[in-house]
Amino acid sequence: MTFLILFVFLGAATLAMPIAHAILVAAMAAAVSSDRVPFDLLVQQMVAQVQSFPLIAIPFFMLTGSLMMGGRLGQAIVGTLTVLVGRWHGGPAQVSVLSSTLFGGVSGSAVADASAIGSLVMPWHRRLGYPMPFSAASLASAATIDIIIPPSIPMILYAMSANESIGALFYAGILPGLLLCGGFMTACWYVGKRDNLPRESAPADRAEFRRNLVYSIPAIALPILIIVFLRFGIATPTEVAVLSTLFAGLVSLVIYRDLSLKRLHHAIIEAGLATGVVLMVIMASAAIGWLLTFDQMPQHIVQWVQQNVNEKWVVIMLMNAMMLFLGMFIDLPAAVLLLTPVFLPLAQAIGMDTVQLGIMMVVNLAIGLYTPPVGTTLFIASSLAKVKVGETVRAMVPFYVVAFGVLLLVSYVPAVILK
Repeated sequence: MTFLILFVFLGAATLAMPIAHAILVAAMAAAVSSDRVPFDLLVQQMVAQVQSFPLIAIPFFMLTGSLMMGGRLGQAIVGTLTVLVGRWHGGPAQVSVLSSTLFGGVSGSAVADASAIGSLVMPWHRRLGYPMPFSAASLASAATIDIIIPPSIPMILYAMSANESIGALFYAGILPGLLLCGGFMTACWYVGKRDNLPRESAPADRAEFRRNLVYSIPAIALPILIIVFLRFGIATPTEVAVLSTLFAGLVSLVIYRDLSLKRLHHAIIEAGLATGVVLMVIMASAAIGWLLTFDQMPQHIVQWVQQNVNEKWVVIMLMNAMMLFLGMFIDLPAAVLLLTPVFLPLAQAIGMDTVQLGIMMVVNLAIGLYTPPVGTTLFIASSLAKVKVGETVRAMVPFYVVAFGVLLLVSYVPAVILK
């Protein structure tokens, strides 16, 4: 049954079928071909998976991002960071990295981050005469910090699948996200100095800087509030998501004064559509996960590893290799939901903390978002920069070095994320 699922899924994905539909078709093919699987039970498993109360956090976090990113916040952050680091070597690219890090505490979506930040910084980079492939590379890689800095939609999905604490995952994601931010900024500085790239030279408007700084404060405050509320048990993840939406609405109404009924309607529709896609992936992945468990595939993998691999570091390396490979082809939410049931028993067998596994998985799959052939942020950034994907990939080398360095730390130095 496992091989049939894999064959049908790969065939459907090759035909450019949406990932959620490809997963669902593979599950249905396996169920129909086997007389051991009651079809109605398979449907029950799909429906049961989306009845989880913590899932309510997903649409509210998405709505928070839509409300704040659709207004003046993006312009304020970019304006503030331009004054602070725009004159450094590689400063314009560092603005993209820092902006993505701050947006990470707002939206939790790498795709939304790449689109929002890219639309603001790309015209500025072009006016400076910046090399657009490098501009696209910095944006495509930095946008993935959004799903590591809390709140993170993939971490919520992993927590649901692994029966792990959302708060623990959010807290564990802070340091890896900051390490990526610092590493990417260093890469920008190095390339900027090596190639003597253009920098911001226009005199700073102090009044405008102070105004932008005030406007940027909510983006800095929101992730801090989320972590404090979760860390000290003030509110559950779902309650925090609702409070963050109220916070975003209040900030847009009182500080930015750009919240209209039209924009609120657009934000709700946008968050609703995005949530629908995620729920579709969850239901389809739940069917696959149940079938694989029914076929005892995870147990077979654990037995094979225990019989053939003696070193823990080798097992972790194999898990990383598989995650990296699949992350190059499968959408991140689907990959999290498909891989968690497979790797969770293996991680437990070698004594790996399930929080560490979750962070390692998200960092792995985040790298896949800017790795060909199907890197989502890679294609978005290249499109916004109006350059070929191959040119962006060549400029991405310093960012890959940083990302793999952080991945190694997360994989082999648990103290980086576990407190």
